[in-house]
Amino acid sequence: MARRPIDVTLPDFTGKRVVLTGGSDGMGLVIATRLAAAGAELILPVRNPRKGEAALKAIRERAPEANVSLRSLDLSSLESAAALGETLRQEGDPIHLFIGNAGVMNPPERQTTVDGFELQFGTNHLGHAALIGHLLPLLRDGEARVTLQLSIAANRGSVNWDDSNWERSYNSMGAYSQSKIAYGLFGLELDRRSRAGGWGITANLAHPGVAPTNLLAARPEIGRAAAVPARRVVTALSRLGVVGTVTSAGLPALMAATTPGDQGGRFFGPNGVGGLGGRPAEQKLFSRLRSPGEARRMWDLTQQLTKVPLNMT
Repeated sequence: MARRPIDVTLPDFTGKRVVLTGGSDGMGLVIATRLAAAGAELILPVRNPRKGEAALKAIRERAPEANVSLRSLDLSSLESAAALGETLRQEGDPIHLFIGNAGVMNPPERQTTVDGFELQFGTNHLGHAALIGHLLPLLRDGEARVTLQLSIAANRGSVNWDDSNWERSYNSMGAYSQSKIAYGLFGLELDRRSRAGGWGITANLAHPGVAPTNLLAARPEIGRAAAVPARRVVTALSRLGVVGTVTSAGLPALMAATTPGDQGGRFFGPNGVGGLGGRPAEQKLFSRLRSPGEARRMWDLTQQLTKVPLNMT
């Protein structure tokens, strides 16, 4: 018997403004195309304009009526995050959905952002958190759903609280796990503070499982000239159905972003063995994400490092 295709059904997004980071290739492009086809006014912030233009072409080939436009964003720069925030605030349109999907993984040696933060922590977490801080008024106006894309790496390792920039002893995978744990803690605290303060914003988390995405490909911009060796194995396992595909990897974030109701603080991922692949479904929070105290601590550390006020006053 043939397998049923893995998919999620999206509501009509006509009239809804959506901001999606990391939407120019891979599973981000899958997410972007689905949202555009559902009628969203899609804003794609990109670091590389050429990739952005290619993404626009690909989206419009699949969704000819798509309302999609590019903005400039380098998540490894707090100045760039502030500039995009200012641009969108000047445009003045409420944001109804924010999906923070962009990220970097496992540079071959320790690198820093332009602001001096360890690259993965600074890009995957701090850059996104700063952007969300700058967009809070628009997210409130749109009673937005915020969805943050984590990783199964957030289920191991820990936050290096005493050396969050990994200056004393660097471990690339440990720093990647920290960036995703921090991001998840931040998202959960955003949801708690919104509910306590009546901001009208809900925040959910997702992870894509394992799939042959571009996180494992050659990334010259972070000093990785060739794909990591594991990519070949992941590609083979994907063909066998053991792990996910690029298409299925985007579905948990879509489910987290569009599931009915205003319940926040939820977590979505593939329901297969070990969360490696399978159908998207709500999941139990990873153990590293369950402490409200650590979430508050990450919120405070994030404000301290980014110098972006994370409140509605």
